[in-house]
Amino acid sequence: MTHKGITMTGKPDTPADLLTTAISVVRPAADRARRMRQEVIGQFATKSTDTDVVTEADREVERTMVAALRRARPDDSVLGEEFGLESARDRSPVRWVLDPIDGTVNYLYGIPWYAVSLAAEVDGTVVAGVVRDAATGHEWTAAAGHGAWRDGVRLHGSAQTVLSQALLGTGFGYAPARRAHQAAVVAGLIDKVRDIRRLGSAALDLCLAAQGAIDAFFEKGLHPWDHAAGGLIAAEAGLRVAGLHGAAAGPDLLIAAPEALFGPLHDHLARLDAAGGP
Repeated sequence: MTHKGITMTGKPDTPADLLTTAISVVRPAADRARRMRQEVIGQFATKSTDTDVVTEADREVERTMVAALRRARPDDSVLGEEFGLESARDRSPVRWVLDPIDGTVNYLYGIPWYAVSLAAEVDGTVVAGVVRDAATGHEWTAAAGHGAWRDGVRLHGSAQTVLSQALLGTGFGYAPARRAHQAAVVAGLIDKVRDIRRLGSAALDLCLAAQGAIDAFFEKGLHPWDHAAGGLIAAEAGLRVAGLHGAAAGPDLLIAAPEALFGPLHDHLARLDAAGGP
């Protein structure tokens, strides 16, 4: 058991310690999500709009993860997508940020591209994260200062240096007005790059960027649970993860790209007002 970020040995938690805890929580949660898919299909509710589908599995997996974190680290706080912030009994510098199923529309339709994501923050800085593809079992991890990894292989991002040859990933919000603005941004960018993919899970998209399977990623409207773990994984793989004009990555915009691509992509996105709109 820990207390206020201190282990039983009396030493402060390290990023590696927190990553070990994160992995132990995420792996069974991902297995549970996969098993539950057929059990709960069709039993769904809506979030902000009719398009934003969330299954009962989403909520159940989050409950399972919070319970596991409470057992392992009862003094920490937890921020989850479904139930919001659950404060600890004591104030702790450690906060866990979780997304029980990132890619719920894919999950609903049986598209095997959805993930369980969990990150640990210490005093507001993400220091450990794990994203596990629940459909395949592939797992991406990072601890601050220790690099990013997929299934034991270290990641270094894309070596692409020319934006016109870059394959980008992005995503769209659920509200129609926001989606229309994002579509206009894509329309203004599509002839400046090799191509653009929209796969439906920001956490996994960031992991793809970390391993160089796509060259860069951008999206407006992401919440902390969407990018906390994936953003650290991308950064530890050597990508620059930030917003526009020196801002931190956040709900206005997140860009994850190698240094050679970040500047040109940033400038196009700024010109297209990617952080604007509804």
